[in-house]
Amino acid sequence: MGKPHVSVKLGFNRPIFMLGILVLLICIATLCKFYSIRSLFISDTFCNCNNFHIEHQSNIRSDHVGETVENIVQKIQKEVIEVKDLRMDSASTAFLSRYVAFLADILQQIESLQTSLPSAEGSHQQNTEIGALHPLLRPNQTSDEPADFFLTEEIRKYVRIKPNRLGKQNFMGANGTFTSVGHACFAMKKELEEYMDYDVGEICNDDWKLAQKLMVHGCDPLPRRRCFSRAPQLYSRPFPINESMWKLPDNRNVRWSQYRCKNFTCLASNTTRKGFFKCADCFNLTAHEMPRWIKHESLDLNTNLTADILIHEVLNIKPGEIRIGLDFSVGTGTFAARMRELNVTIVSATINLGAPFNEMIALRGLVPLYLTINQRLPFFDNTLDLVHTTRFLDGWIDFVLLDFILYDWDRILRPGGLLWIDSFFCLKEDLDDYMEAFKMLRYKKHKWIVAPKLDKDDDREVFFSAVLEKPPRPFR
Repeated sequence: MGKPHVSVKLGFNRPIFMLGILVLLICIATLCKFYSIRSLFISDTFCNCNNFHIEHQSNIRSDHVGETVENIVQKIQKEVIEVKDLRMDSASTAFLSRYVAFLADILQQIESLQTSLPSAEGSHQQNTEIGALHPLLRPNQTSDEPADFFLTEEIRKYVRIKPNRLGKQNFMGANGTFTSVGHACFAMKKELEEYMDYDVGEICNDDWKLAQKLMVHGCDPLPRRRCFSRAPQLYSRPFPINESMWKLPDNRNVRWSQYRCKNFTCLASNTTRKGFFKCADCFNLTAHEMPRWIKHESLDLNTNLTADILIHEVLNIKPGEIRIGLDFSVGTGTFAARMRELNVTIVSATINLGAPFNEMIALRGLVPLYLTINQRLPFFDNTLDLVHTTRFLDGWIDFVLLDFILYDWDRILRPGGLLWIDSFFCLKEDLDDYMEAFKMLRYKKHKWIVAPKLDKDDDREVFFSAVLEKPPRPFR
């Protein structure tokens, strides 16, 4: 009898054969896992010795992956161009468009992945200068952590990193766009999500008051929104520049829904409680505003002292040198109006404290800067000739906060620029402490005045005014 065929033997022992192969695969997998864990353990133990080798291998892998992704992108782009150039009948048009859309979608995803990879040219530099990367792009960081904190989809989209489509650094030297949302925004999650809850492409909610509440409480700068801002229903053309400066604007150019007064006449009359107190007469342009900084208003007849400093007195300190400046005050832009008449450009920073201060300044033909005390001033170092403030820095302010503000003003003032502290008032017992804060700047004193505060019967408060000059500080 002949020997059985080999295939018969294999067929008879097939279960045992398959079981043996399975055991062999398990053994190989176990050994691979063991050596993988062992290699990780060794690399952790001797990380200092092998750091260069590991970084070198990582660079090689990153370069290889980057080149592969770039090749794929080029092939897909070529395919899209060729498909679009094909002449096909109408029956194939739907398939063609769907195919092109599919390729475009895959291309966009690969380009998004490509932005997260270091470039072949600068991979070594990125590894050696890891501190130059944005914190959200550093290793072991999750870019979507801020987005996961919020529930509203618009704010989640806003805080996510937006990578550059071309996979390269933009003209600002960044490979993506990083939105700035302060830590206070996370503490005011409910209010911020209400602010960002809207229909994309529609008219925004009438919620500027909510927005200002967020700003004042530290959620500043606010997220930008994809909706159209509300405008007055019957906006009329502003008055010409030759008459807008000292004339109450048209009431139709303001949204009055959030104010107690519903027109400028009500604000100027000062006969009703208007919801603000720092500048109760600011809208009275003729009787109250027009004389300011032109003649002395508050004069103590007993001592012949006044805290008022006139504009011509300040401009004469630096004839022809005061050209541009900032007025950080509570007001309707009268200081900027007076300076404009003297060919000096002033930007007025204020918020809407119960009245449309920003609208009023703009309707007078001046530049309003909607800014809170919490925010770093949006000017570059050593650029302004003058910083003026009145009815803003008073005895309510914390000494440490005052330091931060004064040093930021010092930052934007050019060497030889003037800091004009106008009618700062505080309690008499606090005066020395506040004056010491101004002395810390080590500015040259052109004017330094302390006068009694006469607008109330209470004699516990005093006025302090000064004009100080920033030193050149030539040292490095």
